[in-house]
Amino acid sequence: MDGAAGPVAGDARPGTAGAERSGSTHDGDTRAAVVELLLQEGPVTAGEIGARLGLSAAGVRRHLDALLDAGEAREVTSRTRRRGRGRPAKHFQITAQGRRRLGHAYDDLAGAALRQLREVGGDAAIEEFARRRVQSIVSSVPRARADASDVADKAEAVATAFNDAGFAASTRPVGHGVQICQHHCPVSHVAEEFPELCEAERAALTEILGTHVQQLATIANGDVACTTHVPLAVHPPPPR
Repeated sequence: MDGAAGPVAGDARPGTAGAERSGSTHDGDTRAAVVELLLQEGPVTAGEIGARLGLSAAGVRRHLDALLDAGEAREVTSRTRRRGRGRPAKHFQITAQGRRRLGHAYDDLAGAALRQLREVGGDAAIEEFARRRVQSIVSSVPRARADASDVADKAEAVATAFNDAGFAASTRPVGHGVQICQHHCPVSHVAEEFPELCEAERAALTEILGTHVQQLATIANGDVACTTHVPLAVHPPPPR
C-alpha cells in the first residue's frame, strides 16, 4: 500500500536517483521533469515515469494528480494490446495547456536574440520587431467602425485572437467600456526587459479599435493579468 504521501525524503526508492529526496531537488524541478517526460515520451504510465525519474509510486501520483487537476495532463486509452488479466495500466500525456508550462524555457534565448537585435539595429529594430509580432496575432481582425457596438465586437475578436495565441484572453464589460484581460503571457519574462512588446500591443489595439485604449496592468510588471480598458465612447486615435 502506498498510503498517504509522506515527507519528500520518503518518496524515493533506495538505490534510485532519488529525484524527490530532501535536499536533492525541489518539487518544481521534479514537476518540470515529469512534464518534460510526458511531452517527449507520452503516453506513458506512472510506473514508466517512476522508473525514468527515480520516483516512488506515491511520488509519481502526487505530481500527476496536480497536473491532472490543473488540466496540464490527461489520461488516455492505451493502444497497447492487453496481456493477461486485470485492468490495463493508465497512460498519461501532456495537454495543450501543459505545453504552455514550457513557454518560458526559451526566455534566455529570446532575450539574447533581442539584445543582439538592439545592438545591431537600435531601439527602432526592437520596436519594429514588436510591431510585426503583434500584427501576426491580430492580422485577421478588421478595424472597427465608429460605433460602440462594433468596437465591442472587435474587442471580443481581438481577445479571441490572443487566446488562440496562448494568452488565455477574455473580455468583460466595465462601466461604459470593455476590458480585454490576458490571464497568461507566454513572453512576460522577456517583456520585463523589453517593454516595447507591451507597447506594441497597446498601439495595435488602438489602431484596430479606433479609440484610446489604456493598459491598466501587465503581467510583466508583476500584476496577475494583463488588462486593457477599451472605452466604448469612440474618439479618433492620435496620428501614428
